[in-house]
Amino acid sequence: MAEKIISNKNNLQVLFEDNHIIIVNKRAGDIVQGDKTGDKPLSDVVKAYIKEKYNKPNNVYLGVVHRLDRPTTGLVIFAKTSKVLPRLNALFVSKDIDKTYWAIVKNEPPKIEDTLVNWLKKNPKNNKSTAYSKEVKDSKKAVLHYKTLKKLDNYFLLEVNLETGRHHQIRSQLSTIGCPIKGDLKYGFDRSNKDASIHLHARHITFIHPVKLETIHIIAPLPNDPIWDACTTP
Repeated sequence: MAEKIISNKNNLQVLFEDNHIIIVNKRAGDIVQGDKTGDKPLSDVVKAYIKEKYNKPNNVYLGVVHRLDRPTTGLVIFAKTSKVLPRLNALFVSKDIDKTYWAIVKNEPPKIEDTLVNWLKKNPKNNKSTAYSKEVKDSKKAVLHYKTLKKLDNYFLLEVNLETGRHHQIRSQLSTIGCPIKGDLKYGFDRSNKDASIHLHARHITFIHPVKLETIHIIAPLPNDPIWDACTTP
């Protein structure tokens, strides 16, 4: 499936929707689920969209299946029914959902493509994960695969596939090989982006629909940004 937006209303890009699932393209700065900041979460925006579109008089059900970091953009899946939520959760647990990310980094990776294995330990005080080469107390194993897709004028475009889903995994692991993501001050980039985003985008997702048993493949359009634009130009 090519990049496709089926609705772009009230700053909400809907990329797929049926009776069971809705997939949206998250903007930088949006939080997927409510937190201590009190900012309106993306889940509430999606509920309002469903309520208006289908003229629902009562509360709208929406299940949060997974999350993206606040400064990250791209694909987020929500469950529209309580029946399908545990089925989608099971797909993530069994790793039967294929997620591909694009990341823009300043430095050239040591290898064109590689598998990174680290042990990540989260520090809740600064909301940061430190990557270790060996297992340490309270750490969790993290595995990702990357390959270099394109050399840009001043950056490199990497494609990343996760085997595990750890806190800040891509950000932390790429930083360990000297490739912090553009704009990511927390993990070693030298300056922030003006909009507080980082150049990490959940680009592709593929899975078997848990009800219809059809293959769903969605590509999230890239943010409107000159550097992202350069990634798709010949």
